[in-house]
Amino acid sequence: MLIINAIILFLLDFYIFFALRSTKIPFAKKKWFTYLWWGYSIALFIGLFISFKYNIPLAYRSIILVAFFLTAISKFIYAFILVIDDLRRGGIWVTRLFRRKPVPNIKKRIEELEQPLPEVPTKGISRSEFLLKSGIVVASLPIFPLSWGIISGAYDYQIRRQRLVLPNLPKAFHGFKIAQISDVHSGSFYNKKAVLGGVEMLLGEKPDAVFFTGDLVNNQANEMTNYQNIFSKLQADYGVYSVLGNHDYGDYYYGREDSPAKRKNYQDMLDVHRVMGWDLLMDENRSIKVGNEEISIVGVQNWGTGRFPKKGDLNKALQGTEEISTKLLLSHDPSHWRAQVLDTNIDAMFAGHTHGMQFGVRGEHFQWSPAKFIYKEWAGLYQEGNQQLYVNTGFGFLGYPGRVGIVPEITIFELVTA
Repeated sequence: MLIINAIILFLLDFYIFFALRSTKIPFAKKKWFTYLWWGYSIALFIGLFISFKYNIPLAYRSIILVAFFLTAISKFIYAFILVIDDLRRGGIWVTRLFRRKPVPNIKKRIEELEQPLPEVPTKGISRSEFLLKSGIVVASLPIFPLSWGIISGAYDYQIRRQRLVLPNLPKAFHGFKIAQISDVHSGSFYNKKAVLGGVEMLLGEKPDAVFFTGDLVNNQANEMTNYQNIFSKLQADYGVYSVLGNHDYGDYYYGREDSPAKRKNYQDMLDVHRVMGWDLLMDENRSIKVGNEEISIVGVQNWGTGRFPKKGDLNKALQGTEEISTKLLLSHDPSHWRAQVLDTNIDAMFAGHTHGMQFGVRGEHFQWSPAKFIYKEWAGLYQEGNQQLYVNTGFGFLGYPGRVGIVPEITIFELVTA
């Protein structure tokens, strides 16, 4: 995947570089500009390769990923503007080719068509020149909000409060408080103090139970080495319950095929949950009792539609819960809800996975993100009949090391009887 991305972006580099060379921008034809352009691109890809291949400090890896992300976004935008101009110029050429007018001399007419397209200056600048130069400005614009999303949004933890009305909830659980976090992606972190602040913010709510809904790491269990002590602080009177997400199996690092290294990484991941004191639910359930009444906490391995792994076994996880009135399910991927969960008597499902794409708008009465074009349920509370789903937009970040509009979330639920 890294090689494919490198090829695509180098093709973009060639396309944009020679487009700039064709303009009247003074520095575009200078030797130093050529060295700077290609030197930066090559250094960026070498840095990206090293950051994925070797275990370099996370601070340096983050700097490389930030530079790569901002550069790629700007180049894609600028290339789009260049394509528009090329299509415009191509349209002019085709129009001239098929325009009906007397042609006294065919040879002369062919020679005319082979001449470069004339650009008619408008107030001293041609249309192409205007597009190329204004495109530089437009392509630079995303750098400002995306940079702010890195500086301000990556660790801007916020608490969202949600009353969860459950018709079958035993009266003893009225007012029971649950905290949910999801998608930690510890391999992306570079600020331990900020992460600790988010954990302490959750603990300050004094929840009765804590749910973690998957993706503790990006690829490998050892990404938790510097953060295990921090997340071990998550404790609650009725327990901390967790499930695995699609990134927790090591598929994106070791591949889908089995191997000794992948098996060891997987076992290390299970051990991390155990050492932190989290109750990892692997297609199983636990009962929480308050007085003489109880509810069931059900957890499945990752189950997602499309290309994501379907490892979870919901029927197995529900075994033994038949007599319990209220069932709360932890399942990483929200697509599981429509695919299987709505056909059961599970009261509420808690998910993550989408991150809200780390970009969008999320207010009290309105929310929007490109994630809505991929997931029907991508953030917040959803309900069909008496069944509910809550999608947490994540505690950490992946890829783009920041967030714009969709901030890292800690959800505090209050269970309420109908």
